[in-house]
Amino acid sequence: KWLFTPIDCSTLWTRKPEALHAAFALVPDYLAATADAVDLKDYGPALGRRFRALKLWTVLRMYGAEGLRALIREHVRLAELFASLVEAEPEWEIVAPHPFSTVCFRHAEADNEEIARAATATGEIFVATTKLRGETIIRLAIGNERTTQADILRAWEVLRSSAR
Repeated sequence: KWLFTPIDCSTLWTRKPEALHAAFALVPDYLAATADAVDLKDYGPALGRRFRALKLWTVLRMYGAEGLRALIREHVRLAELFASLVEAEPEWEIVAPHPFSTVCFRHAEADNEEIARAATATGEIFVATTKLRGETIIRLAIGNERTTQADILRAWEVLRSSAR
C-alpha cells in the first residue's frame, strides 16, 4: 500500500462462479466484507502480473525514493497523532502497538462493531473491525497520499460522534 502501486485486476469467466468462490474466498475478521458486495478477489487467483514492475517504476519516478520516505514518515506521524487523540479520551483505548500507520483501538463500553458501521455509513471515513483477544476492535489505516492532519482530526470526530 505504501508504494502506491495498485494491484492488478484479472478476469476469469466461468459458468459456476460459486465453485470459484468456494475455492478462493478467504475472509479473515480484518477483511470482513459487506454481504451484498461482490469482491473479485474471492473468485480467483491474481493472474495479471504483467507490468507490475512498470507500475512501481512509475511511482518511483514520480515521487523518488525520498518522496516515498517522506510520505511514509507522514503517515506514521498521522497515526501517532490519531493514537494520541484516542489515548486522551478515558473511554477509548489503544489495544495494540502501532509502529506503522495502522492504529487498533476500541471504545471500552460501547459496541465497537456498531461504532465502525455508523462511522463508515457517514461516507466520510472507512474503518474496519477485527477481533483481538476475543474482543471486537476498530482499525484505522492511513495510506492515501492525500491524507492530511485535518482528515485525521475529522475521522476522530466522526468516530466519537458515532459512539454517542
